[in-house]
Amino acid sequence: MPIKNYGVLKGKAIDSRNGMGENPHFQVLISDDDMLYRIAVNVKSKVEPSALFYFVNEDFQHSFTEDLETLNFGFHHCECNPGGIALDYIRANHFDTSRMKPLSHDIPGPDNDLNELIHKYIARAIAMENSVVYAFGERWGPETKRDKYFGFKPGNGIHDIHMNQGSSEKWKKYDGVWQDGGLIVHLPDEQKWIAIFLAFQSQCFHTDDTTGHLIPRVCGKPDTEVLAGDKDVRFIAALVNPKGADFGLERVTLLNITPDAIDLTGWAIADKNKNKTYLEGIIGGGDFLKIPLSGKDVQLSNKGGIITLLDSSGLKVDGVSYTKKQVSEQGWTIVF
Repeated sequence: MPIKNYGVLKGKAIDSRNGMGENPHFQVLISDDDMLYRIAVNVKSKVEPSALFYFVNEDFQHSFTEDLETLNFGFHHCECNPGGIALDYIRANHFDTSRMKPLSHDIPGPDNDLNELIHKYIARAIAMENSVVYAFGERWGPETKRDKYFGFKPGNGIHDIHMNQGSSEKWKKYDGVWQDGGLIVHLPDEQKWIAIFLAFQSQCFHTDDTTGHLIPRVCGKPDTEVLAGDKDVRFIAALVNPKGADFGLERVTLLNITPDAIDLTGWAIADKNKNKTYLEGIIGGGDFLKIPLSGKDVQLSNKGGIITLLDSSGLKVDGVSYTKKQVSEQGWTIVF
């Protein structure tokens, strides 16, 4: 069954502890002005290879950040569906998973391990008075005892702040779609959003759209490292807000980066609500292809959204996102 009580905590970071011991977690103390919470971030896997995959975007831009800003401080339950604020590393196009790299939690020397990397951004959030931290994961508590790290009572917080799908057999019971964890730091004084995404090397980045379980025919053995990223065909541009009425005038542009022709028959383009328009025909090696959108299925919202390319078997090939600001002026094409 998927993780319970999935959501996002919005609050102010006020203290932290590096992860140490047999099952180390980087600990963050968060205040929502009424309650204290402990954020427990995995920095080491219980199975080999123990180093986690990570990706940090210091200039994070996504349509849902405007929705995050409207939230009050505190914990908010998230529906595990598209179109909301839930994280999904595969389906929401928050980042390119092929850019994730492994990093150990405890390496001799300064500024070179996962503890120090997370500390770098949390320290900035602690130092800036107006900063906000958003922690996505599973809520636990309130407990009757004091928190064992920071001593506040009642103890409670957020954990599972990592990808929560595509897991190996031992943890597959917690798989689900639209329930991934992560940390997003907003530094308004610098007009900057920073996103930290984490995953275990035992997880796979091709998962079933219903269960979130890894797809064996793609991932191979359950513990095989598979990062999505074979982007032979990519989005390079989109006209989201054309001059005049949008209906029937929106389009996306694809590029075949290979030297060989690729048959797109049965492939699909999906919007943020997972409406699909199906493709046909061939895109030549090195060629680009403009695809008009009729508006009868896929619709590109002027309030920001995501666009996903799926192959004929339904596997994700590429995905992009855009913000409301990027499409505020009519007639301009976004370049990805």
